[in-house]
Amino acid sequence: MNPKTVEQLDQVTIRFAGDSGDGMQLTGARFTSETAQLGNDLSTLPDFPAEIRAPAGSLPGVSGFQIHFADHDILTPGDQPNVLVAMNPAALRTNLRDLPLGGTLIVNRDAFTDRNLEKAGYTSNPLEDGSVAEYQVHAVPLTSMTLEALKEIDVSKREAERAKNMFALGLMSWLYTRPLEGTVASIERKFAKRPEIVQANVTALRAGYAFGETTEGFATQYEVRPAPLPPGTYRNITGNQAIALGLVAASVQSGLAVYLGAYPITPASEILETLAGYKHFGVRTFQAEDEIAAAGAALGASFGGALGITTSSGPGIVLKQEVIGLAVTLELPLVILDIQRAGPSTGMPTKPEQADLLNVLFGRNSESPVPVVAASTPGGCFDAAIEACRIALKYRTPVFCLSDAYLANGSEPWLIPDPATLPDISTAFAEQADHEGAFMPYLRDVQTLARPWAIPGTPGLEHRIGGLEKADGTGNVSYDPDNHDYMVRVRAQKVAGIAADIPELEVDHDEGADLLVLGWGGTYGPIASAVRRVRKTGGKVAQAHLTHLNPFPANTGGVLRSYDRVLVPEMNLGQLLKLVRAEFLVDAVGYNRVRGMPFSSAELGEAIEGLL
Repeated sequence: MNPKTVEQLDQVTIRFAGDSGDGMQLTGARFTSETAQLGNDLSTLPDFPAEIRAPAGSLPGVSGFQIHFADHDILTPGDQPNVLVAMNPAALRTNLRDLPLGGTLIVNRDAFTDRNLEKAGYTSNPLEDGSVAEYQVHAVPLTSMTLEALKEIDVSKREAERAKNMFALGLMSWLYTRPLEGTVASIERKFAKRPEIVQANVTALRAGYAFGETTEGFATQYEVRPAPLPPGTYRNITGNQAIALGLVAASVQSGLAVYLGAYPITPASEILETLAGYKHFGVRTFQAEDEIAAAGAALGASFGGALGITTSSGPGIVLKQEVIGLAVTLELPLVILDIQRAGPSTGMPTKPEQADLLNVLFGRNSESPVPVVAASTPGGCFDAAIEACRIALKYRTPVFCLSDAYLANGSEPWLIPDPATLPDISTAFAEQADHEGAFMPYLRDVQTLARPWAIPGTPGLEHRIGGLEKADGTGNVSYDPDNHDYMVRVRAQKVAGIAADIPELEVDHDEGADLLVLGWGGTYGPIASAVRRVRKTGGKVAQAHLTHLNPFPANTGGVLRSYDRVLVPEMNLGQLLKLVRAEFLVDAVGYNRVRGMPFSSAELGEAIEGLL
């Protein structure tokens, strides 16, 4: 056998695609874990079907997982895959348009039956009619080769067929010099009670690797060297996992128990599932019967002295808004995590969007301002969660923390922080009457305007709660017009004053630039990648990204007015754009797409170049 050549690459983007039952998410996750272990920088984009049980082999049932890995710092899961692994005709039909001409196409030849072709809408076999001739095609009989490899193992034919994703993973692991040991250990843990399933999957994995070594179809093996990342201990993390860990850290740093009231909803459910595993940190999780109950329980926990958290996505946030308005009046800490998805209504529940900004700012009745924090990377969700908790506890207010389906499900290497570097967000409860022997529950701190937080049952600190307007100081029910005007204004002043307690807006300025690209949320990676592209071709452009959306950083207006032109890319129809134009009277322009997919750096690069 002639030795195969090994070619060095600086980056690769691979997309695994198949039926919902083909295990593409597991395949992609395992490839990602092994890639992270090797020290590459990486970014992933899982793509889930919205239908719970779409017909097998149908276009709506296609599940995908894209990973971009490199020997240098990267910011996105890649605009286009270099390699597409398609497990059936439906996966090929829905994903081929994204594969550039000349790209590598690996397909499961066994799945291209007449019936599967018909389900996918093909009138002829694309592997035979020349329609994929402009790609580097490897038609591998993944199913039959898996069955052959497992014929001596005591599993059913169906169970053996399901291991074909491990055969494909083994082949791709050989092709890109990924190790197998971590995946083998993961399989052994996952199926510890089914040794025959362990044997079948491990055998299929190693058979796929051996096929890559021995077949003449793949003459070259590829290698991507580790990226020069800052020293420390890393783990691969998704946005939802990072939020959950951020809430645990906030519990430790505040000295308070975390109470999560949640109702399952895509793509926020993983936060509830993850936090349920941290009871040893004093975390309490409650799966409520509906969104309103979930928010009410979390607010009740805050009234009782816990750090109340509630999670949801757009449709559930709408239902929670009345309780959030109550939290505004009660002036109690409450963190609301909105993991945004495409809408309106049910919309496209597994696809990302960032169109809830105006809803979280203005979606309640009357004047009810709340601070808003937005995460911008999967790992950054950890810091955003802690920051939302800090503001909620210090200022006694509900706080929105925004993420989206792209950040929630995508992953990246995350440098685990030293706990000693995390902020102290501890808070104090009222312990005794503070005004001539009487407790004044709305007597405010001079600097923060926060009212005291009194735990129910504390002697002498009994006080009235409820949604009716409170009298300044005493907290008694008040219908006095002047008092209401004052309380409305002081609640708004309290939120506005947070601007003095947050970092100023930082600008990545390119000398000579008169164009600023302003973003928020999950658009950070595509925007920063696009800015890099433009600068490489000589374009002069500056970039700034907002973490705090209410209030804005104190220097935001000055930054915006220092540039001749401002571009605001958003996965909505211009919500931050409206705020910027109204608040700062800056004639910014928007780049707006709502396709249920993240921006590509190429399209944003073209938009920037167009303005230049």
